[in-house]
Amino acid sequence: MSMRRQSEEPDTAAQVLDVAERLVQRQGFNGFSYADIAAELGLTKAALHYHFAGKADLGEALVARYAARFAVALDALDGAGADAPAKLEGYTNLYLDVLRNERMCLCGMLAAEFQTLPAPMRTAVVEFFDYNERWLAGVLEGGRDEGAMRFQGPPAERARMIVGALEGAMLVARTYGEVARFETAAAQLVHELVIRTADTTST
Repeated sequence: MSMRRQSEEPDTAAQVLDVAERLVQRQGFNGFSYADIAAELGLTKAALHYHFAGKADLGEALVARYAARFAVALDALDGAGADAPAKLEGYTNLYLDVLRNERMCLCGMLAAEFQTLPAPMRTAVVEFFDYNERWLAGVLEGGRDEGAMRFQGPPAERARMIVGALEGAMLVARTYGEVARFETAAAQLVHELVIRTADTTST
């Protein structure tokens, strides 16, 4: 294999993933075919199968890349030295950035098609949400311990509620074509959890 081909193959695979990710985030996993990707990139379907043997393999790679990118973003929030409220706001902004690009959360879209997905993809989607909920639970627990957040029940339950609320808010905002709907919902979600200075001085 020539050096040129070695350098081109990863680029082609990344381009395939980029196009497939956008299609999933806008149309769903069952809403596109290899032919759609091949036409957009000017490739043959055989070339796509060279990089991803089947659509299930492509789907697994999509979730793995998306989850890894999300994990890096959460690590960055942890490494920024921000307090728990700022981390929570940063987390909601990850969703907001996706919505502003006229897309949906990749794993949220896949969750809507969960029963039709191959088993490995279903597992990967669950793992994505589990990871997010664990991270959020840690932020919430730390925020409550520091006196910066207030909520009832275990942090894990509140984390599940937050993920569900944000995913749902994205869907409704897309239905109306109004990003502001999501912004309002996310801001209210954070506001209800965060203890403000005025809250402590008035009690």
